[in-house]
Amino acid sequence: MSKSSTTRLYLIPVLSKALDILELLQQEDRPMALEAIYERTRISKTTVYRILKTFVHRGYLAHSQDGLYRLVTRPRKVRFGFAKESAEMPFSEAVAASLQFAADQAGVDLVILDNEYDGATAIKVAEEFIRRRVDLVIEFQIDQQAAPIIADKISAAGIPMIALDIPHPHATYFGVDNYRVGVEAGELLADHAIRYWNERVDWVLGLDIEEAGPLVQSRITGAFQGIRGKLPGMPVESFVRMDTRGMRDCSRKSVADFLKRHPRDKHILIAAATDTGALGALQAVRELKRERHVLLAGQDCIPEALEEIGKPGSPWLGSVSHEAASYGPRLIQLGLAILRGQMVAPYNHVEYKVVTRETLQSWTTA
Repeated sequence: MSKSSTTRLYLIPVLSKALDILELLQQEDRPMALEAIYERTRISKTTVYRILKTFVHRGYLAHSQDGLYRLVTRPRKVRFGFAKESAEMPFSEAVAASLQFAADQAGVDLVILDNEYDGATAIKVAEEFIRRRVDLVIEFQIDQQAAPIIADKISAAGIPMIALDIPHPHATYFGVDNYRVGVEAGELLADHAIRYWNERVDWVLGLDIEEAGPLVQSRITGAFQGIRGKLPGMPVESFVRMDTRGMRDCSRKSVADFLKRHPRDKHILIAAATDTGALGALQAVRELKRERHVLLAGQDCIPEALEEIGKPGSPWLGSVSHEAASYGPRLIQLGLAILRGQMVAPYNHVEYKVVTRETLQSWTTA
């Protein structure tokens, strides 16, 4: 090959020589001495020596005491794909941070993509994980209609999957006991109504996420049941579910509309499926100057919620922490167990804690 044609191909001569040496060792599949490598490649001995030393330094070759060089097996790192719920959801970001830290500690390669709180996007993300040949998928997406489509694609590719908070076919479940965290929030609201409102409650609003399906909706089912258990005389028509998608603006609009239609009612409990939705409800309450008429409880314990809970006189009584920081280590452990072929439970629940103004300080310093 002429010098001009080599230039046109943009070859790097020293890199080509390094690859010649590496390919020779792969072909021979046995340890070789520097002299033998030099004789087979006819590359200058000084260059061969420097290339071999570089490969040893970078971990591609081992140099034994008898002067022989051999290839080092470099196993590919296990690669997990994490489809986070949305970069706009603080709880999703907290889970992603916990998972990334745990993956780094365990030596797991983690690919994070964003489902953008959208079912169609989540399907595309699943297809991208298949294209990248990840070893396991951790799926966090909100749309129950997209769940079987995603699960079928991942299963057909032979990739195991862990589903966060929302069950998916073929997947191992990981997350909170949605019904129980709902009950805790409902009992918190009821206890305050008993103590400060003399058991008077006009309405109970449940800010739901209809598209997430029955399991996540059981947060509101649980909240209603928790309130009924403490206030058994409340009529069923006092309980109102609102589909706010767990989003701030949608919750603000729905709660504002309800409060405008009930201007004289002064004892209203609000249980939100997410703190993000609860923040929207709080905004509506404050815009209409109804703070004294409302008690509020949320889920997730995101930073903005904790700040609000800590304010004296806030209608936001508390939130249920799903302990996002615990997700990462447990998910990595669970994922590795699945890849090793170990038996794992089909449902894996995380611990949770009810955080109120009274317990906020001890919870944040724990």
